[in-house]
Amino acid sequence: MNIQEFHQSLADLGARPCHVGRINRAWLQGLPLDTGTRHQKSENYFPLALRNGLPALTARLDGLARIHSQHGGEDGSLRLLVALADGQMVESVLLPRDGLCVSSQVGCAVGCTFCMTGKSGLLRQLGSAEIVAQVVQARRIRPVKKVVFMGMGEPAHNLDNVLDAIQLLGTDGNIGHKNLVFSTVGDPRVFERLPQQQVKPALALSLHTTNAELRARLLPRAPRYDPAELVALGEDYARRVGYPIQYQWTLLAGINDTQAEMDAAVQLLKGKYGVLNIIPYNSVEGDSYQRPSAEHIRYMKHYLHDNGVLTKVRDSAGQDVDGGCGQLRARAADIIDHSRLLRRAGKVQQA
Repeated sequence: MNIQEFHQSLADLGARPCHVGRINRAWLQGLPLDTGTRHQKSENYFPLALRNGLPALTARLDGLARIHSQHGGEDGSLRLLVALADGQMVESVLLPRDGLCVSSQVGCAVGCTFCMTGKSGLLRQLGSAEIVAQVVQARRIRPVKKVVFMGMGEPAHNLDNVLDAIQLLGTDGNIGHKNLVFSTVGDPRVFERLPQQQVKPALALSLHTTNAELRARLLPRAPRYDPAELVALGEDYARRVGYPIQYQWTLLAGINDTQAEMDAAVQLLKGKYGVLNIIPYNSVEGDSYQRPSAEHIRYMKHYLHDNGVLTKVRDSAGQDVDGGCGQLRARAADIIDHSRLLRRAGKVQQA
């Protein structure tokens, strides 16, 4: 389902734009669709045919995304494995400080070599209403004031649905535009379409290295931008909208955490209107990549920061429950070994 279908269903029941707006706001807050206001009961506002049709529409919306399981982390995050109406699953993550990370696809076609989501390939797109439904479900648990499109999938490959979701969240969803963050590996359509939108989200670019050849190996099906060109496009957008860009850099020990990479990052990003998020790799059993030591991560942060690059360390939420992006769904789909959590639990009990 997409948002236009939802609104057409309301129109077919006799809803006028004012009714649609009130129903949007109720749904986006996780409330019943026929919720009234302090000053007016729903039966005095909604036409009878609309009131009679709302229970069936509510059931359809509730079926778009249901929470299959919840996995709390020591960092205050809550990873949600979300079941869709066709039985497919995606992940969304309630973050500390009222944030939510949502998915835009089941799987992903980019095939980043360090990402569990890409190992299954792209299975299907999410409709715009399915994307928003993740926010609805999360708001039934706790407040959501920021939504980042950094979950499963490449948002640029599902651009129309993602932009429709952003438009609704940035209007009736009452989320500030700079608190809607569109993450991408870099796609020409992003830099063309985002400046044209009424709701202009903040931008996060998956950079990961300053070396074009290495980036092509790590992100095998991403557009072949030279990192400097990608940064220039991101800088232009950030200056247009007036809020800084985020550059994402997944730290892989011995690969993109070297002194040479740090010096090149300083040359590339110093003085730019943005922040560099260094994200220590969340290791998966049997994977060849490893995360750098905590000492080296601290050194990188201070070195970059001291040389003019605003740098933050962003651990993947839910590291302590082996819940890095795509891992919960992968276990549910038998893509990776279920036994890792059991072994870890056994070690905890022995300790």
